[in-house]
Amino acid sequence: MKPSRFSYASPATLDAALALLAGHGEMARPLAGGQSLIPAMNFRLAAPEVLVDLGNIPALRGIALRPDGGLEAGAMARHADFEHSAAVARSHPLIPAVMAHVAHAQVRYRGTLGGSLAHADPAAEWAAVCVALDAVVTVAGANGPRDVPAADFTQGVYTTALQPGEILARVAFPPWPAGRRWGFCEIARRTGDFALAGAIALLDGTADGICHAARIVVFGVADTPVVLRALGERLLGRRVDAEACDEIGFFARSAIEPRSDLHASADYRVDLIEAVVARALRRAIQPDPQEWT
Repeated sequence: MKPSRFSYASPATLDAALALLAGHGEMARPLAGGQSLIPAMNFRLAAPEVLVDLGNIPALRGIALRPDGGLEAGAMARHADFEHSAAVARSHPLIPAVMAHVAHAQVRYRGTLGGSLAHADPAAEWAAVCVALDAVVTVAGANGPRDVPAADFTQGVYTTALQPGEILARVAFPPWPAGRRWGFCEIARRTGDFALAGAIALLDGTADGICHAARIVVFGVADTPVVLRALGERLLGRRVDAEACDEIGFFARSAIEPRSDLHASADYRVDLIEAVVARALRRAIQPDPQEWT
């Protein structure tokens, strides 16, 4: 299949891109890597008349560490930029580890942070990472920029807080707490496929292993990433060991009603939720991510 006829624009500034989107209205679409949009156009599932390529806008590129230890990234930063960044690995080690699970290498070198978040596929890793880390998404529009918490940005399947004519510009991640432990697990049919279910676990605690904050996020099982707050609270004041990990995994089975689709039934996803939550927590308490199995 080939796409319908369209015009192509490659503005050099964010203001120029916003003007193009405003001028063409619903007939224009921003291009932020194209790893989802171009296949949809080839299958005639999307037929924009104008593509506004964001790839040549310097304000949308780059990854920078803030003086306070936070991290800021332009929407056009590629998955591979995070995956191979030694600075990001030191400041926010969860991010490069998760990026290694995004699709295949060819996609990671073209796909972007902003493109993934704006596409809002329920099985995509970026939305879950941003929710887990309490990221803030900056959106640019004709009325100026506005900040949206990541938890409010993804609103449903392929649905976000973006309004017509707006562009996702940047994402800011708060500083990584000292001593934070983290774990990640996803299950897919094949390496590189979208996750049937995935989980991120973040544990903050004292030197002797007592947990004082825990955050567990599951994705790929509902329309948006889901924070299992009640299960995180069950770990507070406890020393998190393998038994506690399995316990939380078991309770996760009933913490969310997963969806069914062509890839997996809701009943199967219940089993997957238990597995990915328990494994993510077990990986969080291991001393070295290289020991993950």
